[in-house]
Amino acid sequence: MPLSREQIAQRIAQECKDGDYVNLGIGIPTLVANYISPSIQVIFQSENGLLGMGPFPTENEVDPDLINAGKQTVTAIPGAAFFSSADSFAMIRGGHIDLTVLGAFEVDQAGNIASWMIPGKMVKGMGGAMDLVAGAKNIIVAMSHANKQGESKILKKCTLPLTGIQCVTKVVTDLAVMELREGAFHLLEYAEDTSIEDIKRLTAATLIIAPDVKPISLEHT
Repeated sequence: MPLSREQIAQRIAQECKDGDYVNLGIGIPTLVANYISPSIQVIFQSENGLLGMGPFPTENEVDPDLINAGKQTVTAIPGAAFFSSADSFAMIRGGHIDLTVLGAFEVDQAGNIASWMIPGKMVKGMGGAMDLVAGAKNIIVAMSHANKQGESKILKKCTLPLTGIQCVTKVVTDLAVMELREGAFHLLEYAEDTSIEDIKRLTAATLIIAPDVKPISLEHT
């Protein structure tokens, strides 16, 4: 079965290392904060001016004035700091974010990402994604493997306007965990009950099967 949105986030949470400063994009990425191992400390940064963002609040914890960049209510951990968007983007552009997790419409085998607009559709704005892909040290993409028509979103070359070029390091979809190396996607892990042949069929890009490819595990190691 394909991974759910929550399971994609749960798998990406395993990529966070102790002491990392992490920015989470809108959509699936915002769920990552709910699945961080209690054995490590990860500091989440929200581009609207919060360092030390916690998991989503329970009903009793909701504070309508405390939101993330996607306008969702969040919590703040002890020691969190609040600041202006100018300071927030100074952190991002200054290279102080270790990892950013973004959603995407398309990713290609050169590591390019298209995530901010589809021509002909309403554009709310590019947000901070272009700054994040330029400033963060590590970029992981959370996305579905194919669109609603069953067409691959993992391409040889993106067809939509780019957010960033040659910047993506890893992609976690509802079917697979893939690393970008040497101009190709390397399949490291696959969703349970999903065949490698299915992943090949739904991947328009060059796909190399890692010799030690394995099922996706959602348990922290």
